[in-house]
Amino acid sequence: MYSIILFDTAHQQLLPLTYAKPVSELRIGILTIKEKWEKRLNSSISFKTEEYLQEKYPLTLSDDNLIINSSVVANDAITEEIKNLQLNEALVQDDIVLAIRLNANNADFVIDAKQLGKHITAKESQANTIQVIRPYHIFSHNAQALQDDFDLVTKGRTSQPISETNTVLGKENVFLEEGATVECAILNATKGPIYVGKNAEIMEGAIVRGGLGMCDYSVLKMGAKIYGATTLGIYCKVGGEVNNSVLQSYSNKGHDGFLGNSVIGEWCNLGADTNNSNLKNNYAPVKLWDYTTGRFKLTGLQFCGLIMGDHSKCGINTMFNTGTVIGFSSNIYGAGFPRNFVPSFSWGGPSGYMTFRMKKALEVAERMMERRKEVLSEADIKIFEYIIQQTIPYRSWEK
Repeated sequence: MYSIILFDTAHQQLLPLTYAKPVSELRIGILTIKEKWEKRLNSSISFKTEEYLQEKYPLTLSDDNLIINSSVVANDAITEEIKNLQLNEALVQDDIVLAIRLNANNADFVIDAKQLGKHITAKESQANTIQVIRPYHIFSHNAQALQDDFDLVTKGRTSQPISETNTVLGKENVFLEEGATVECAILNATKGPIYVGKNAEIMEGAIVRGGLGMCDYSVLKMGAKIYGATTLGIYCKVGGEVNNSVLQSYSNKGHDGFLGNSVIGEWCNLGADTNNSNLKNNYAPVKLWDYTTGRFKLTGLQFCGLIMGDHSKCGINTMFNTGTVIGFSSNIYGAGFPRNFVPSFSWGGPSGYMTFRMKKALEVAERMMERRKEVLSEADIKIFEYIIQQTIPYRSWEK
């Protein structure tokens, strides 16, 4: 049996979301990209990622290796094509390598099909796949990913009973895992599925229009309004109004305020009454900070909100402009709108910034993780230390 390796091809393009993780650890739909491949290929997976992440996310090579482009989101069609690959065959689409099967001696990690060796036979993929190459692809493709994951994880299974205290439309598209609690809520699954994971809870008065993917132990608070293909990762708590947004895991938006067309990393916290704009007043296409060019780049989207890296926080009543990018481990507070790009390890807001020093950043991360019985490991600390050094050029006040 072959070893399965997820190879990062868009790590830089997906910053700040990938500063502390491989691309395949990003969540879109219900599952992470890695979890989708694990379920469909029924196998464990290793990573070929950035060198500073490789200690925490190791690579395992064997005599037979199935190397998959980690930006590719698994579905039925692409999975079947990849399963049928033989040694020294590659699956390509538009000159992009989607997957390649090689032995250990020839294991080569290439994305450009034009760079494939002569000993490789290229096969053109016919699958219609989602590829996550930019942060906004996560919310843009979340509706399809949610439906695909819902079909995958619920196939041949029966939902836990749905309490009669709820108002439910499209009941066949609602699935409650063991331990899920939903009472006195309005659930409309006619426009997309609603999935409630193990021990997750939808509190009284919440109004949900699918798709919605609630992962294990997540909480939707009283009176929340959710619509437009939204995902709550494991242990996320969400209140207020949320439209077409993805919270990765262990992050909180626990109070009123609007979050739309956004992606929030892990271990983030949005203070009470935090709001983001997802549409410019002149209805123009939105630009986002692009780490590959060091400048703002057009997304082609009219609706695009907030991209926030792991371990970042903001204070109460924070206001984010359309198309704002917050880096890794930043703490934003104060009156007015923060800049549209806030570097990693920033402390402050519209009135000015200083550096969020490593000792304090680690203390905050450790305390937050302890609340979920998670440990900040030595490997995590090394990653923090690498990121703060690599992001010095963005913090202009240090020059």
